[in-house]
Amino acid sequence: MAKVIVDHENCEAPECGECVDVCPMEILVLDGDQIKIQHPEECNECEVCMDVCPEECIEIN
Repeated sequence: MAKVIVDHENCEAPECGECVDVCPMEILVLDGDQIKIQHPEECNECEVCMDVCPEECIEIN
């Protein structure tokens, strides 16, 4: 199972939210002013969210 980590200190959500828009599995969701992780077991580790994050706040292990 993938472990998805969001660095909330450097994340510019909700202004950005690029990762939420591109996640094909809808793992990342905008909840108020933070990116939340839902159902990480469904992550297919495509790393698209990592590629689009301008602040490099997302890590997948």
